[in-house]
Amino acid sequence: MSVLPLDSGSSASAVRFAVMCRFGELFLKCGNRRQFEQRLRSNIHHALAGLPGVTVRTPHARVIVDVAGDAERAAEVADRLRRVFGLVSVSPCRAVAPTLAAVTDAAVDLAREACLGARPASFKIESRRTDKTFQPASPEIMKLVGGAVIDATNLPVDVHEPALTIGIEIHAHRAYVHREHLAAPGGLPVGSSGKGLLLLSGGIDSPVAGWLAAKRGMALDAVYFHAPPFTGEKSKDKVMTLARTLGKWQVLSRMTVVSFTETQKRIRDNGRLDMAVILYRRMMMRVADALADASACECLVTGENLGQVASQTISNMSVIEAAARRVVLRPLVTFDKNETIALAKHIGTFETSILPFEDCCSLFVPKHPATSARLQDAEKLEAKLDIPAEVAEILASAETFDIRPGKQGSVRPAVLPAPPAPAAVPAEVPIP
Repeated sequence: MSVLPLDSGSSASAVRFAVMCRFGELFLKCGNRRQFEQRLRSNIHHALAGLPGVTVRTPHARVIVDVAGDAERAAEVADRLRRVFGLVSVSPCRAVAPTLAAVTDAAVDLAREACLGARPASFKIESRRTDKTFQPASPEIMKLVGGAVIDATNLPVDVHEPALTIGIEIHAHRAYVHREHLAAPGGLPVGSSGKGLLLLSGGIDSPVAGWLAAKRGMALDAVYFHAPPFTGEKSKDKVMTLARTLGKWQVLSRMTVVSFTETQKRIRDNGRLDMAVILYRRMMMRVADALADASACECLVTGENLGQVASQTISNMSVIEAAARRVVLRPLVTFDKNETIALAKHIGTFETSILPFEDCCSLFVPKHPATSARLQDAEKLEAKLDIPAEVAEILASAETFDIRPGKQGSVRPAVLPAPPAPAAVPAEVPIP
């Protein structure tokens, strides 16, 4: 991938395009900041895979993506980069020679473009010089370029709440002029905080929980517990669509689907129907642990939320988590439903999540589920089951899908370890 170098002596009309990317929290890193930046660059390259004529550069405190094409191609690049964790904003730019004349012409062009639609009520110019040898200084640049924009468009200036802001950055070999400041998710680059396994259902919560875990730098695989024939192919397709949506954000790489039907029925018929949901989820923890063993995942991630449904009380979540050998992260534990829905709409999963196809968690739910479960009661009921055999049967059904953009639909067999014997499973694993 390459782009022709910009000749600093070229005329102002020799406009090329770029996308300027800004990161925020990475500035707080000290000794290991370079590792975070390397991960961010790698994720940016993955986000732009398949787009010809783009080059990623990392000048001081910025990532610049040069675009060999037109404004439409730059907008496509910006749209992909808006879904890269670690970036806080992106701007499609005119990349021009670092001269006052070239910067002024580009700013006037952008102001005129803005006036072609709904004419902005006001504007201001913002200027930043990374090349401090460039003259004049930023205040004078803003004054001179702003005057040219007024002459060309007759727009009034408002430095406090402008309807249009034209940004200028002067670097050593290029200047960048833009009028859009597009929000990106922020956080840390995916993969900089280890790897987890997301228990993904067809509901609203779990996709948002995965997105939030990724925002803190966690790379994720996912597992979905399918219950045919009670949940049909449309339910499975719904969850695969959710997984692929998360894949566009680089949240997920792989999705494993396992059949939970027979185990779920045996748990339902085992007595104490009020404890069924607790026992379902304890079994899910064991299966997820086995899958995590095979894919080097360090933790489990769920969409549980304190008090949202009967099974999500402190005592119930404690009993459920006791079946896991890894730490269980619950990014949504303090969210209310409106906050979760707002995030689901933002990331693009909400409309899929509300489709009327059930998942296994909604099956065989008792009318009066336990809200204050005790671990000894759960273990007593599970003593009637052959837990290792149940886990082995579920794992035998596993199908693993690569859901990364460009690789969607390819199927890889799950590489699974034999389930450990009960005596070999510690009650907990120390967390470093």
